[in-house]
Amino acid sequence: MADSTREIARTYEVMGVARLPDLTRVAGVASVAHRGVDELDALHYDTEDLRLTADSLSLRRCPDGHDAGWHLTIPIAPNLRDDLREPLSDTVPHSFAGLLRSRIRDNALVPVARLLGTRDAHHLNDADGTLLAAVSVDTVRAERPAGGPAAACWTTIEVRLADGGDPALLDLVEQRLRRAGAHPVTAPSALARALAATDPDRAPASARGRSTPETAAPATAGDHVLAYLRAQTEEIVALDPAVRRDLLDSVHRMRVATRRLRSALRTYRKILDRNVTDPVGDELRWLAAELGVGRDQEVLDARLRADLDELPGTLTLGPVRARLRIWSTARGGDSRARVLAVLDGPRYLTLLNRLDALLAGPPLLPAASRAPGRTLSRAVLKDYARLAARVDRARDLPPGHARDLALHDARKAAKRARYAAEAARPALGKPADRFAGRMKALQTLLGDHQDSVVARDALRDLAVRAHAAGEPSFTWGLLHGREEAVAAARERRLPRAWRRASRPGLRRALDG
Repeated sequence: MADSTREIARTYEVMGVARLPDLTRVAGVASVAHRGVDELDALHYDTEDLRLTADSLSLRRCPDGHDAGWHLTIPIAPNLRDDLREPLSDTVPHSFAGLLRSRIRDNALVPVARLLGTRDAHHLNDADGTLLAAVSVDTVRAERPAGGPAAACWTTIEVRLADGGDPALLDLVEQRLRRAGAHPVTAPSALARALAATDPDRAPASARGRSTPETAAPATAGDHVLAYLRAQTEEIVALDPAVRRDLLDSVHRMRVATRRLRSALRTYRKILDRNVTDPVGDELRWLAAELGVGRDQEVLDARLRADLDELPGTLTLGPVRARLRIWSTARGGDSRARVLAVLDGPRYLTLLNRLDALLAGPPLLPAASRAPGRTLSRAVLKDYARLAARVDRARDLPPGHARDLALHDARKAAKRARYAAEAARPALGKPADRFAGRMKALQTLLGDHQDSVVARDALRDLAVRAHAAGEPSFTWGLLHGREEAVAAARERRLPRAWRRASRPGLRRALDG
């Protein structure tokens, strides 16, 4: 696994020769220590159509110096990035190729620009000598990878916060730099600036090779639906490296984006031809299921551990925690290896390509050209009608297995209605926002009920296994009873939650 550093940094343009202002006048900075001047030499790689540059990613090979090796910079948020590093080699490291696969697909990575220059480094320290931030003045010369006359030069100042530092320091340093004539960079990356300067006729392709989204605000119903589909597709692609790196909550977020995509394709069948979108939806369902294998077990394990933690020690009989650990390991298997195999497989990459093709040439139906208000609200309310029918059916059933299944179906319908409203929010405004909030609250209630159903099935299995091994099953039975009480409490809350979710005035506002 590559070495990874999370950096909080800001970069500033400097006109002419850069001289740092006196940064000891910044509150908290007691001294500025000069750390020397280093040579910069980085050969940047991208696809021929510059897919990485379009997403502000930077892949570069540094041949020598303290930066020697391969570097991959992934933006996380404004002024926040992860810098990954692998040892120097002749080819792109396998780990980096994997992290970039969702973006580059089957395209080759080739040198696109070379950045050379110097870095004049300084450390900002407090009165105790503790590092607060690193400041560097970078003088850069950009060249085409094959050399030649095309070149551009510029100077920037980068301020990088020390680990555990206070981000407020960056604001104070920025004030001093601005007074000295510096201003935040406008280019999304150094590579983007280099390419614009050395080869102005070559612009980065739109992200992942799709057609460039219109800069104007969406006007038609089709515009709004496509904007939502594009956002969720970009979320999947952007989260792919995070899932591969096993970052917190990344699998869950990728699964949610996959479900949102599939839900939108089903909801807005009057706008997009289902003969084209249904097969894509089937593949999204497959992907969501694969991503959920480990996630569902994690959620269940956390719930059962929390149930155990709430019991007093006198009611915890037998090796219950060891039994739970063994059972969870056996059920979970190597879910991470399975997810990685899916992301590296041809079926997943084919799905990403099909999503790109869908967005580049959407199968729009006549309703797509209509004004969004009535068209989108009708689609949302149709999903609401499906939810209402499922809630009514569940409430008419007696407590038991059939009612549990019906409530689970209602939960899925509530989630679909919520996603439909979220997709329509830019067009319908506050009514859609309030409607989505009501659907989310109902979904949460029904979701907790379903989690209890799943937990009870697991607790029964654990009790059977404990009994067969000669262990006391008392604790598992006790937890089963507590989960039954939780489910009953959620069912008692359902009528009030449904009244809030089905408020007529809110539906009328949504319908305009």
